[in-house]
Amino acid sequence: MIQERFRESVRGGSRIARRAGIGLLDLILPPRALDADRAAVLSTGLTTEAWTRIQFVEVPVCDGCGAPFEYDLGPGARCPGCHAKPHAFDRARAACLYDDGSRDLILKLKHADRTDLAPLFARWISRAAADLLADADAVLPVPMHRLRMLSRRYNQAAEIARPLAVASGVAYWPDALVRQRRTESQAGKSASGRKRNLSGAITAAAGWRRRIAGSKLVIIDDVLTTGATADACARALKAAGAARVDLAVIARVKERQQRAI
Repeated sequence: MIQERFRESVRGGSRIARRAGIGLLDLILPPRALDADRAAVLSTGLTTEAWTRIQFVEVPVCDGCGAPFEYDLGPGARCPGCHAKPHAFDRARAACLYDDGSRDLILKLKHADRTDLAPLFARWISRAAADLLADADAVLPVPMHRLRMLSRRYNQAAEIARPLAVASGVAYWPDALVRQRRTESQAGKSASGRKRNLSGAITAAAGWRRRIAGSKLVIIDDVLTTGATADACARALKAAGAARVDLAVIARVKERQQRAI
């Protein structure tokens, strides 16, 4: 974590200063993998073993939910599920699949104070969602209720969205959405149960409506399951006049996994 903070601090300097500063840090504190306590083969990121277990989502994908396709169906192609029941958000991209290879890393960020993983996930998302970010006006995290923020101390979606905004050159709007009602955990709920749980819980912040109107926005979250949370965010933003609302996540699940998260 010290290394990551130092790297962030020197990014604003000249290229020579950045290289010198990071090189000095690596000499004093040899790089370690984010997924293990032992020294890493990779200077930043994961061990080789961990990399081989991540199932990154590659194009072609469904334009609506980001599900990988076996073959290319052409630009803007959507899966049967998105045709039958479109989401409130316009498009979605996921960096990888939520499975045994990625689950532990994501849960470490979400529940174990491993915010040092967030910049890595931001880099993954910047690659997977490059087309969504290309003309976006801002990125914004799925909001967390203030009482849950007090107990957890950070919003994992915001920890990802912040460095992603910097890397992508778009605005970061952490306060544009508000979770005005503390909801139950979505874990174990059906798609309809998740939707009911979030009904009326998320809204656009009163002071942000003028900025939201006409904007192209990308919501950032950790995992896409049924899409209920992202749909609630997208509906709130579109009610405030957003021109387009897309979604970018670290990972997406397969349908048979949804009730287990």
